[in-house]
Amino acid sequence: MINYSSLISIGAIALLSIIWVELVRDCYHFISHLWQPLYRLHSWHHRVFKPDLSVANETIYRQANWYNDLPESVVMLLFSFLFGGVVNYYELIIPQYQWLAWIGSLYTLTFSFGAIARGIGVPYADEITDVTHRQGDFTTLPANWFVNRPYHWRHHFDNQNAYFCGTLTIVDRIMGTALSLKGKKIAITGASGTLGKALMEKLYLKGAKITALTSSEQELFIRKNQQQIPIKTIRWEAGKESELADLFEKIDILIINHGINVHEQKTATAIEKSYEINTFSGWRLMELFLTTVRTNADKVTKEIWVNTSEAEVNPAFSPLYELSKRTIGELVTLKRVDAPCVIRKLILGPFKSNLNPIGIMSADWVAQQIVNLAVRDFRDIIVTINPITYLAFPVKELANSLYFKLFTK
Repeated sequence: MINYSSLISIGAIALLSIIWVELVRDCYHFISHLWQPLYRLHSWHHRVFKPDLSVANETIYRQANWYNDLPESVVMLLFSFLFGGVVNYYELIIPQYQWLAWIGSLYTLTFSFGAIARGIGVPYADEITDVTHRQGDFTTLPANWFVNRPYHWRHHFDNQNAYFCGTLTIVDRIMGTALSLKGKKIAITGASGTLGKALMEKLYLKGAKITALTSSEQELFIRKNQQQIPIKTIRWEAGKESELADLFEKIDILIINHGINVHEQKTATAIEKSYEINTFSGWRLMELFLTTVRTNADKVTKEIWVNTSEAEVNPAFSPLYELSKRTIGELVTLKRVDAPCVIRKLILGPFKSNLNPIGIMSADWVAQQIVNLAVRDFRDIIVTINPITYLAFPVKELANSLYFKLFTK
């Protein structure tokens, strides 16, 4: 009779054997982009597909399977023997179930047989076994934990030095290659603010092309190697979002970061100003930007990041700031139900700025954490010293998301 602990360990070993070979595959892929002898084989794979994922040349497609896919699966198979051997040698599970340590080997053989079938041109083998390269419109967004067609498309046509994973996104998350910022055209509102300036600098260092959106009259710069580098600066103000329509057509990532804090005020004017700047201006920008998402490429490369604040779930000791930020946060959750592109939330704790001169964290550190988490494809980017937020926000977000899915069309 097997007890529950033994059953769990057996299941865990079987699952780990599959995860192990997937990690081997992704590491092999990564090394293939670094080591020229392997890249000569792997480069066949990058010669195959057009941007619509149709095959450019049937002969090259077959060759790519022999030169890239099959060797990759052989390496996975060899390392699966290592995993099975270790489990059996150290008797990590009871003897009659030790064969489950070889599940990874059986799993890998499906890739080997698939590569061989595609290589010799077996009819429909590509449609059955090469699922991340199927042609057609994207009906989903780039997946978060599992690799789907939109996610893998970016490896071919966004940045070949990112998005290395084949099934699970674990390696990309660890390495910070689950979102490439290199060459991305990024527009940031509130760019003249403390966080806006810090974010521009961090994103610029990642290779992004920055456009600063600000109500300030001053030209904006970032600092690099003790030099001031001018940034394209566009002046705008709340209520005139439509004037940015032409710009948004050329922007990959819109970061909605502007805001106001009226502190203790509760007059009609303060209420109107808080909601206009913190809520409705951001909502109008979001809706305007979403109209630019039309093609497959738009769906997988365009994004919106919204600074909704920790005030979504915790008091900020400024009621109107909390109310207006919570409202934009709920609107973002509502739009994410069926948005045509990824929308990330920035849930930030108190950092020192003009809006919050008694903030605890530095804006520079907060900006660095935002970028660190974004390139690891966190959709809810929480940066705070308050542990309650890390527990309360996911629960709140999940509950609201399910509610909106059930009661909206």
